[in-house]
Amino acid sequence: MSIDSQAATIHPTAIIHPTAQLDSTVEVGPYTIIGAGVKIGARTKIAAHVVIEGITEIGAENQIFPGAVIGSVPQDLKFKGERSKVQIGNNNVIREYVTINRATGEDEATIVGNNNLIMAYVHLAHNCILEDEIIMSNNVTLAGHVIIESQAIVSGVLGVHQFVHIGSMAMVGGMSRINRDVPPFMLVEGNPAKVRSLNLVGLKRRGLSSEDIKILKQAFRLLYSSEISFTEAIEKLYSLPENEYVHRLQKFLQLSTASDRRGPLPGK
Repeated sequence: MSIDSQAATIHPTAIIHPTAQLDSTVEVGPYTIIGAGVKIGARTKIAAHVVIEGITEIGAENQIFPGAVIGSVPQDLKFKGERSKVQIGNNNVIREYVTINRATGEDEATIVGNNNLIMAYVHLAHNCILEDEIIMSNNVTLAGHVIIESQAIVSGVLGVHQFVHIGSMAMVGGMSRINRDVPPFMLVEGNPAKVRSLNLVGLKRRGLSSEDIKILKQAFRLLYSSEISFTEAIEKLYSLPENEYVHRLQKFLQLSTASDRRGPLPGK
């Protein structure tokens, strides 16, 4: 252990590798195992029966609940033991039995940002990226290389296909099958999932103005209620009044329709 980790509050049954680096304010519960190469920041609390291994860096003021496993090797046949990592930011809540695998690929990382709530039994596979202020409900499973942008909400008991992107402030309904990109600001659900409406409640909670929401409604009608093709509708978003949220939506959809992406979910 580092000098700091000797001063941390560590239950006597916990096993901490000598090379692990723990801030002096870290708390570690009973029967937890922390392996070589792990770094844990200030005031992070780790409950009982947690396993943290591999090259895993965890920031400050995180709460990690019993049974979580972080930094284990990816469930990926391409993985050949290369040096990869998990990077977790600050002020995240990681609930019971969450699993976060490290990345596939030399020096690649599975990344969790800041201020996220990850509820029980969530699985984050290799090379996933979660930005900030995301809520992931119970029993969500992300395949590899999934990206979730800030302030999205993913409801429970659903799977997300590999390489899917979920946009900012989107709301994904429970028990859905997410096999294509979820545009920002939208509410999607179903099996197969479809775009149903704007995420109006979420947008209001995030402080969007009535004018912002009005313009996004125009964008939604162009994309999902007009007679023109989806590609034409994306281009016609330029004709709407200048608005940062419409610009973000348009940029997301242009990238989503590129040849190396899975493409956006269809409308209802």
